[in-house]
Amino acid sequence: MTTFADVMARQLRADSARPLVTFYDEATGERVELSVTTYANWVAKAASLLTEEHELERGQSLCIDLPAHWLGPVFLGAAWTAGLVVTGSDDPSPDAVVCGPRTLDRWAPVAGDVPVLACSLLPLGVRFRDPIPADVHDVGVEVWSQPDAYTPWDPPGPDDAATGPSYGGHTQGELWTAAAAGSLLTDGGRLLSEANPASPPGVASFTEPLVHGGSLVLVTHAAPERLEAIFTAERATARFP
Repeated sequence: MTTFADVMARQLRADSARPLVTFYDEATGERVELSVTTYANWVAKAASLLTEEHELERGQSLCIDLPAHWLGPVFLGAAWTAGLVVTGSDDPSPDAVVCGPRTLDRWAPVAGDVPVLACSLLPLGVRFRDPIPADVHDVGVEVWSQPDAYTPWDPPGPDDAATGPSYGGHTQGELWTAAAAGSLLTDGGRLLSEANPASPPGVASFTEPLVHGGSLVLVTHAAPERLEAIFTAERATARFP
């Protein structure tokens, strides 16, 4: 398994119906669960949005400036499917940006130069309730019309860059080799985490469960006692960090 496509193909063959990402936002009461198949469909839609609608090409960079949310792993997968390099908000000059409401003001001024795709982070991934700045693209509007399957015309290989400097600058092969060697959980386990998977400290909280046939239970805004209750209810087997 040397590319994201290899990893996903294996997981789809193994058990496509199992949960892959379960998300709790205790501030809103939202709970979202993506099976392997549902996750793959979202990745396909997001990858098509990035490449077909916004014409990003293999080797270009995508800054994912989102908080801890289930759309973070979706755009990680979309980037790696298309051969894009995932960068952080501190890395310079991205070729495109995915952001949330809190960082929209930061990225809106560059929307005339590079694609800026904004996520409302409302339940079900719907559009913003209020108008957003000119030239900014609302993911909740544009993503739904994209297909549920996606095949890149120029697929990345194991030597293609997967992450930028703030993430350690790994190739796809290095990323998945490290994930397979990781020890956050055993094969098939469920990892409970409050870390942002679309961030340098938290990316392993998604890549390791994925490569080990496990799943991520991502929780935000939870009090300690509620976190314990979710750990038990979701039958989690490990914690991160």
